[in-house]
Amino acid sequence: MSQSKQGVHENEEKYATLLNNAGAVRAICSAVEGTLGPKGLDTMLVGGHGEVIITNDGVTILEKMDVTHPAARLLIQVARAQQRQVGDGTTTATVLAGALIAEGVTQVTRGVPVAKVVRGIQDGVMRALASMRDRAREITGHDDPVLHRIAYIAGREQSDIARLIIDAVRQLGADKLKEEGFRFADLVTSHGKTGSEVWPGLLIPKVPMNSQLDFEPFSGPVLVVQDALEPETIDEEALMTDAGFQRYLQLKEQFRASLEKLTDLRIGLIVADRGVDPEAEQFCTDHGIMVLQRVTRDDLKRIAEYTGAKPIRRGALKKPVAEIAIYLGHAGHIAYDERLECVRIKQGRGKPTASIVVGASTSEVVGERSRIARDAASAVQAALKGGYLPGGGAVEIAVAHELDRYRETVQGMEGFGVTAVAQALRKPLAQIVVNAGYNPLEKVEEVKAAQIAAKSDSIGIDCDTGYTVDFMESGIVDPAPVKLHALEAASEVATAVLRIHTVIKMKQPAEE
Repeated sequence: MSQSKQGVHENEEKYATLLNNAGAVRAICSAVEGTLGPKGLDTMLVGGHGEVIITNDGVTILEKMDVTHPAARLLIQVARAQQRQVGDGTTTATVLAGALIAEGVTQVTRGVPVAKVVRGIQDGVMRALASMRDRAREITGHDDPVLHRIAYIAGREQSDIARLIIDAVRQLGADKLKEEGFRFADLVTSHGKTGSEVWPGLLIPKVPMNSQLDFEPFSGPVLVVQDALEPETIDEEALMTDAGFQRYLQLKEQFRASLEKLTDLRIGLIVADRGVDPEAEQFCTDHGIMVLQRVTRDDLKRIAEYTGAKPIRRGALKKPVAEIAIYLGHAGHIAYDERLECVRIKQGRGKPTASIVVGASTSEVVGERSRIARDAASAVQAALKGGYLPGGGAVEIAVAHELDRYRETVQGMEGFGVTAVAQALRKPLAQIVVNAGYNPLEKVEEVKAAQIAAKSDSIGIDCDTGYTVDFMESGIVDPAPVKLHALEAASEVATAVLRIHTVIKMKQPAEE
């Protein structure tokens, strides 16, 4: 064996784990990067029983893939974190993470110590994040036309979905979308039996227990029971005794007395998170009270907040009518929609809300349109909170050029890590133009030269013509928080993968 071949073989052994992990990451990236940009295509996911999902949503592709490699699973965690925090940009985060790992591996296999590369990547990412924050533009309010562009782009250029999202924004107001803990995307529902609409209230996907009644739209007080609507129970052993049986009869009488109070309070809707006693169901049916049982905790909370109700336990129904009235909410319109099999509520006295209904002709299409609408809603909310930046990979090119200049001032081998970040930041634009059918090397250099000449961070490539254009003038923009979190999450997983030296299978816990 020649000396050169022996050196190559030893080098491969030395970096075997790193190269194996990088290969797994590369395989995952190749599954989603073809969906990036306006010319990106869809992916068909096929299940073991023939079920089919057609999508270009990055997190859906990654979540549904059959992945066993541990490094690949780390990359999927990036997409999950991106989806959880900002609800959009999962493909960008995945592509950036893959590019950072690939560039880092290139530097390490050249002989740069991993610790130096990792430290340089962390430094470069920190500076890139600071640069992006400084470049972010603010949204002036919920009527800012930029919001429609953001909804349109995140909504895969489906104008009807963009209109739905902006209509809902106008109904809710910008302040509501900026509330901590409020997720705009949670207001999106989908249905294959109706057209798209924004309902100015709640749509609860439940069939009333007493659906045999022909409920005309009505208004009235709303009772939210965070419990079962049934008599208090006693254990079976106690029930076998005379005292226990008498106690059982007493509880039944107390429950009947509690039900009579419902009519005194003129309650129109009862919502319970658990079951409803048959006697209570019959009582409500006789008195025209709509009853929903086993409502999810999330929907229960939404109903309470929207109507102004305070959830109670069943024991609270023993209180006087005047005290129970304090816990009631109110809605000006309550109706059962038989076609959608849901209860429509609007004109609540609590916090404002809206429901975005996305319709389509088939279950496969309606599922994808729902995912698109959630992405658009998340993007709009992120922009209202943190502003926006030029999209299409343009701002990343500007930041990469800034890092190149910073690299010239870095002494030591950490500079190779900074170079890795600069190269990775060029990947989104390069992949977008590849998907559009252009040469990435040529177009990246064109954009870089045009940005330097115009002293602008918003010059990018028009994927239809292949020419450079100003993305801010063209309305090609992305929410700043989406880009910031994508880069931050990508950096975390890239440094984790690069630092892995050995992979060892853990022993299985002993069976007892």
